[in-house]
Amino acid sequence: MKRFFLVLICLVIFSCKGDKAKETEINETDNDSLDVEGLLPEGLAVSEPVILDLEEANKLVELPLSCINTEYPNKLGQTLENKEALGEPHELHPAFYGCFDWHSSVHAHWSLVSLLKQFPKIERKEAIREALQNSLSAQNIQGEIKYFERKESGSFERTYGWAWLLKLQEELNTWEDPMGQELSGNLQPLTDLIVQKYIQFLPKLNYPIRVGEHTNTAFGLTMAYDYAETTKNEKLLETLKKRAQDFYLKDDDCPVTWEPGGYDFLSPCLSEIDIMRRVLPKNAFSLWVDDFMPQLKNKDFEMEVAEVSDRTDGKLVHLDGLNFSRAWIFYGLAKQYPDNFGHLKSLANEHIAYSFPNVVGDSYEGGHWLGTFAIYALQEAQMNVKK
Repeated sequence: MKRFFLVLICLVIFSCKGDKAKETEINETDNDSLDVEGLLPEGLAVSEPVILDLEEANKLVELPLSCINTEYPNKLGQTLENKEALGEPHELHPAFYGCFDWHSSVHAHWSLVSLLKQFPKIERKEAIREALQNSLSAQNIQGEIKYFERKESGSFERTYGWAWLLKLQEELNTWEDPMGQELSGNLQPLTDLIVQKYIQFLPKLNYPIRVGEHTNTAFGLTMAYDYAETTKNEKLLETLKKRAQDFYLKDDDCPVTWEPGGYDFLSPCLSEIDIMRRVLPKNAFSLWVDDFMPQLKNKDFEMEVAEVSDRTDGKLVHLDGLNFSRAWIFYGLAKQYPDNFGHLKSLANEHIAYSFPNVVGDSYEGGHWLGTFAIYALQEAQMNVKK
C-alpha cells in the first residue's frame, strides 16, 4: 500500500511537468533498440534466425490471402433477434466474413496492409491490393455498420474485435498510399462507431476481465490506446487512461505461476503490464511493477514457452498465439525501458522460435489467425533493430 501511494505521488508530479517532460522521456528511449540477431535459442531445430524480411513476408502473406474469402467453416457469434436475422456470413458481414470469425477476418486485413506497407515489392502485391479494395469498399463497411446497429449486437466482438478494427484503421491512416487513404476513409465510419462503443462501455465496466482469451480487458485497452495516441483522439485517450488506472493501479503479486491456462493466447499478467507501461510515466511504472511482478526485472527471469500438444485442435493451438503475444510484450518492455527489461528480448526470441516454424502450413484451426500474431510479434522485433 505504501508503494501504491508512491505511484500516485509520481503520477501527480508527472502531470505537473507538462509536455517538456514527456518529450524528454521519449528522447531518452528513442535511441535504445533491440538486436534481433540470434533469434533462435540453442537446441531448437530451426537453424535460421526469424527475421521479418521479404522472404518471410512472401510466406506469411499467403495465410490472410487464403482466408479472407473463405466463408466456411464460420463461427458467427451471433445473437438472433428472430429467424429473419439468420443469414450467410457474407450477407451479415460483407467486409469481414472470412477467416472463420469476424475478428480474425479483421486482423487478416490488418496483416495484408501491414505487410504491403513494409514490403512494397512483395510478390503478391497486386492480389493484396485487389483483395483490400474488394473487402473495404464504402458499401461493404456500411453493411458492417448495419450489423452493429442491430438491437442484439451491442456486445458483438466486445472488445477483442473492436481492438483489431482500431488497429486496422491505425494501419490504414499511416499508409502514405492513395489507395490506403481511400480505404481509410471507407473504414472510418465503422471506426467512429467502435470508438463511441468504447467510450460508452468502459465507464460501465466495474471490474476488468482478467482472462487469457478474447475478452481480456487489458488487451482491448492496449490496442485502442495505440489508435487513440496515433490519431490524437483525446477523448478516447483519456477514457482509456482513466479506466486502466482504475482497474489496475492497486494490483500487486500477479499470480504468473498460474499461467498459462490451457486455452490462453494472451497472458493475463503481461497484458496488464502492456497497458500500464503506456499509461504510467517511467518512475510510476517502475514502482508499480515492483508490486505487480517484481521478478520481471530479474536478469535471470525465465518463462517457459507454452507447448502445444495438438495443432489441429482450435483451442489447444491458442498456445502458439500466447508465445507470440508474450514475445511482443517482452520486446515492447525491452525497447521502452532497456535498463530494467533489456534482458527480456532473449526470452521473446525463444517464444517466437518455438511457434514460428508451425505457422505456415498449419491446419486451418491455427492458420486462419496465427499469421497475424506472428507478424505483429516480428514487427515489434524488427522495429527495434539497430539502425
